[in-house]
Amino acid sequence: MPHFVVDCSVEILESHSEEYIAEQIHLVAVASDLFDIGDIKVRINPYSKYSVGGKRELFIHVFSSIMQGRTTEQRAKLSQSVVERLVAIFPNVLNIAMNISEFEKATYCNRSML
Repeated sequence: MPHFVVDCSVEILESHSEEYIAEQIHLVAVASDLFDIGDIKVRINPYSKYSVGGKRELFIHVFSSIMQGRTTEQRAKLSQSVVERLVAIFPNVLNIAMNISEFEKATYCNRSML
């Protein structure tokens, strides 16, 4: 927790590596002061087959899952900060977005909690 899963068109990796993209999202998450640095997880899923609005247009979409408890303003600022960073490093990609889902602490479990 938190998880940042990046779905993107494979062509964006021609500009920047998966490692670089993951690092940039990680840096934004750290700068938000909402998470412990060691808890932040970032994954990249490049797609070679996709459609955006019925056309083959480059895209990046970040799906984030975080533990409940942050305010709407904090979540909105996080989304905006991630999108701003991605726009800065991919100025020619017109389809960049992010959404945040919260999960309940009561229903969350990981190996260390067993």
